[in-house]
Amino acid sequence: MFEEKTNDEKLQKFLAQYEKITRIRDIMKIPTQKECYGLIQEMGMMDHIVDHSEQVCRVAVCLADKLNRKGIDLNLELIRASALLHDITKTRSFRTNENHAETGGKFLREKGFAEVGRVIAQHVKLDTYVASGSPVEAEIVNYADKRVLHDQIVLLADRLSYILERYGDGVENRERILGLWGKSKELEKKIFSCLPFLPEALKGMVEANTT
Repeated sequence: MFEEKTNDEKLQKFLAQYEKITRIRDIMKIPTQKECYGLIQEMGMMDHIVDHSEQVCRVAVCLADKLNRKGIDLNLELIRASALLHDITKTRSFRTNENHAETGGKFLREKGFAEVGRVIAQHVKLDTYVASGSPVEAEIVNYADKRVLHDQIVLLADRLSYILERYGDGVENRERILGLWGKSKELEKKIFSCLPFLPEALKGMVEANTT
């Protein structure tokens, strides 16, 4: 009798959590793929940045799909849209020198996509780095971006080498980049502790996912 009551309580708790998650997703405004490409066209994104964004999107969606199969509840549509639009103001930033993560997030919020804007604003640097617990959407997009160099899936070390070469002039910039990459390595451990394959296998997983 006690066991039946306990099981019933667990079921009720699960249903309540599921209803809450479903309700949140129903009110969360996320752009469709067509709307995403409309925004890309509106902002005049360079072709090579679009290619990069599409590859980041593939990586992020692949990771999220694999994690969800392990029981982690990630919003795939939020991840897909955020990854595809993460560099939405990057082309403009070449002229203005703006922080494209911040302005990209602001651009999406002003378009009415607050949650997408929140994720995009964190694609360079997360608001907080949490070593334990389940990965969340912003972490997946942030990590996926760091695994793509131009339009190629690479290891974190390869992307770091490129970033240091291009942006690591001066001791302060170099130390900032290395500090951020240390946090990215911790994030990688967090994500892959939930997965049955190593970071080195991610490229093959993405390719298998898109064929």
